[in-house]
Amino acid sequence: MKPDVSLDYQFTSSIEKVWNALTDSDTLAKWIWSNDFKPVVGHKFQFRAEPNEWWDGIVDCEVLVVDEPHTLSYTWHSAGEGTTVTWTLSKESDGKVHLHLGQSGFSEETKARQGAIEGAKYAWANMGSQLEKVLAEL
Repeated sequence: MKPDVSLDYQFTSSIEKVWNALTDSDTLAKWIWSNDFKPVVGHKFQFRAEPNEWWDGIVDCEVLVVDEPHTLSYTWHSAGEGTTVTWTLSKESDGKVHLHLGQSGFSEETKARQGAIEGAKYAWANMGSQLEKVLAEL
């Protein structure tokens, strides 16, 4: 199944540093939101952001796949929507790390709403920019 959101990033950091940025709770908090993430299949965790008038700021998740340092996947439940986020890492021949984000499972109702998927892409793109800054500091 083709993901509803599909984004690709390239980093000059090592694959181990990128993996760490995806799986270390403190590092995740620097580019996504505060969390209680652990890279353990079956672990339930939350991302917590500043709530606003449309959203309570909570994303409930459960780790589905941990294949260090190549694949990380977890559920993403927020605002009545349940999706799956999958990160795939690969080391390129030029030494760069390719990071792919796929988010799938948006409801037909969400897909029909004008801009809902584009909004998710925009948010992930911003988070990817933050990740790049965090990696530069590690």
